[in-house]
Amino acid sequence: MSTDTRWPSPAELRRRAGTALFVRVAGPDGAENRHRIHATPGPRWFEPGSPIQRVHGDASMFVGGLRALLLQSLHPAAMAAVADHSGYRGDPWGRLARTSTFLAVTTFGTADDAQAAVDQVRRIHTRIAGRTPDGTRYRADDPDLLRWVHVAEVDSFLRTHQQYGVAPLDDDEADAYVFQAARVARALGASRVPETVAGVAEAIAAFRPVLGPSVAAREAAQFMLHEPPIPRVVRPGYGLLVRAALGSLPAWALADLDVAAPGRLSTTAATAAGHVGTRAIRWLLAAQGDVPGELVAERERRAAAA
Repeated sequence: MSTDTRWPSPAELRRRAGTALFVRVAGPDGAENRHRIHATPGPRWFEPGSPIQRVHGDASMFVGGLRALLLQSLHPAAMAAVADHSGYRGDPWGRLARTSTFLAVTTFGTADDAQAAVDQVRRIHTRIAGRTPDGTRYRADDPDLLRWVHVAEVDSFLRTHQQYGVAPLDDDEADAYVFQAARVARALGASRVPETVAGVAEAIAAFRPVLGPSVAAREAAQFMLHEPPIPRVVRPGYGLLVRAALGSLPAWALADLDVAAPGRLSTTAATAAGHVGTRAIRWLLAAQGDVPGELVAERERRAAAA
């Protein structure tokens, strides 16, 4: 009796690594959800190849998501809600899977499924309330708080896409992305949602007096940066994404998070790390067929070059 002891081929190793990454991000039901999102016929909120699909389908979202979480934590009510109700320490991967699925459904899914996902989140938000450490009341369905969460995400997703995306948007497309993302924010109940890149910058500036350091935000940052619940073998890759996320944050945000601002050489290294990290993710996930936004963007780039 013989036993096959051959090593897996490079293609098989790539496929396995890509599958492991996909399951971590999308959850155990990720493949089923992916098929339902992309294969179910029906009208969508957004046209195929639209700016929001290109941004949200790009590997740069791995950097943008980290940046968004760090930036969002600087709002005391947002951080209190996360600390009190999200279970980010006990179930970080579950939270990531729920967030990534929501983004995928609202961006690529049918209009009915997108609305159902929004309705579910709104129901959850009505049950989340509490007080910040200084005693200020908060509610997760507060329109102003939802606006902060939204602008932090849009700013982060767009900035990292422009730096690390396979096909950065031009100025008009960037405004179109913000305009399209505003539809989802309004559906969730956010108020006074910006619809242009300039409007996002103005909104963040208007929130600055409310934002600031807190013990919870700094603890969350330390957890994300130094205690991620991931196998040691993949921590170097995670570190590349973290360096890129930190390198893209403004100096005031780094100071509030008690993270040293990078110097010129460190900024260059962080940018290089972001490119290496996103290209590696893109290469792994391409074997899964899970990059619709990037595939659309790449087809458009090749068509334009021809």
